Amino acid sequence: MITKLKRFVSDESGATAIEYGLIATLIAIAVIAAARGLGNGLGATFNNIAGNLK
Repeated sequence: MITKLKRFVSDESGATAIEYGLIATLIAIAVIAAARGLGNGLGATFNNIAGNLK
């Protein structure tokens, strides 16, 4: 029983999975922020072009 408890305490595979999950979340947030910024910039450009065509 003691050896199983020691093995459970020393097992770090769960911590590694959580770290990878956090990294993936941060990358996803960065991609979403970049896409929003790019989308806003493109929208402004197209609105400017449309305004100049009238």
